[in-house]
Amino acid sequence: MTKPSRKIYMAAGYNTISMGTGRKEFNPRMERPGLEHYLKEAGQGVIAQLGGAQNVDESVVGNFMSARFNKQAHLGAFSPMIDKGLLFKPSISVEGACASGGLALISGMKSVLAGTADSVLCLGVEVQNTVKAIYGADILAGAGWFSKRKDGHAYFFPGQFSDRAGAYYKQFGRETARIGFARWYRNAIENARLCPTAQEHHNTVDDLEALALTEPNPKSFTEHLNFFDCSKVSDGASGIAVMSCQGLERAFIPYSDAVEIVGWGHAVDDITEDPPQLTVLTTMSEAISQALSGAGISIDQLATVELHDCFTIAGILAVEALGFAAHGEGAAFVAAGNTSRTGKIPMNTTGGLIGWGHPTGGTGVHMAVTIWEQLTGKAGLNQIKIDPSRPYGMTVNMGGDDKTVVAIVYKKAE
Repeated sequence: MTKPSRKIYMAAGYNTISMGTGRKEFNPRMERPGLEHYLKEAGQGVIAQLGGAQNVDESVVGNFMSARFNKQAHLGAFSPMIDKGLLFKPSISVEGACASGGLALISGMKSVLAGTADSVLCLGVEVQNTVKAIYGADILAGAGWFSKRKDGHAYFFPGQFSDRAGAYYKQFGRETARIGFARWYRNAIENARLCPTAQEHHNTVDDLEALALTEPNPKSFTEHLNFFDCSKVSDGASGIAVMSCQGLERAFIPYSDAVEIVGWGHAVDDITEDPPQLTVLTTMSEAISQALSGAGISIDQLATVELHDCFTIAGILAVEALGFAAHGEGAAFVAAGNTSRTGKIPMNTTGGLIGWGHPTGGTGVHMAVTIWEQLTGKAGLNQIKIDPSRPYGMTVNMGGDDKTVVAIVYKKAE
């Protein structure tokens, strides 16, 4: 990225509950809230912190597959439903599979940079508990090249990442990898237990690592991953405002309550091609490199990272893509506790996709909200200590099997 022509900030983050199995109030036999509910709650949660819709110039909604999960498209036109003060103001929706939320943020940032807006309401939403899991797997397969669907696993994306896990086992050792995966799961649930909106907030299992080490059963799921290696089906939304200096001042938001965007990367690979190497997330590595280069920092200056752990293997490979561990050493790095909330580099402090939940179009925005909370001291029980010598946070939001990746670097505004 080139140096931005003006400063960009984020503030006023809000998350709904990530609803699905694991939440005590979730009942698959009862009618549940739809897209409108989650969009309105998240949108109004942000607008209230901005002092009203008069302080919003544009809106953008990140969403992956509402046209199939909910038979509803044209999500940009829901903004006036959120608040009548948004009537006739520009509003669009963007899609990039599981990176749709990240693309919503990028879209808002570009509007601020272009000078068409000083305050953009960025939302990410998905409501997926409308179909059975096996049918949902078919819908989610659209995040990949659907022409490969007929040759893929019944649970298409678990199958894709199971293949990555199998390759990792073969190249670097199965036992070490499984132990690393189990520690990733444990960290996710322990962090989610501290976050009231997390899908796994109510999880009370004593020995999380033993549970996560349950042997994969290819007869019921995939060959190399079990159910605990996977993020769950989730309904939810997140929102945050992307703002200029003028936008912050108009909404009377002090700089101490905002984060500045200091670097970002947006990388895309050919969806029709297989990964060049199953044990490497090449597109993610490129997006991370772009973001760090733009920010002018190294990974040693990061205080915390939100990584796209749609599967435990994705979390391990992302740790390696960042450079915290060498190729093949990510599982051991995680197993040693380095990514726990008290470790060398705390990651996914509200639970990540496995612990907080993965409402696909909302995930990238939820990541940004978590980093905003951490860097401004608003994370409640999830708060970690931010070392002044390492003042930066990063989000890494991946769409499909490493095909669209958005990486953003943040620091507390001054």
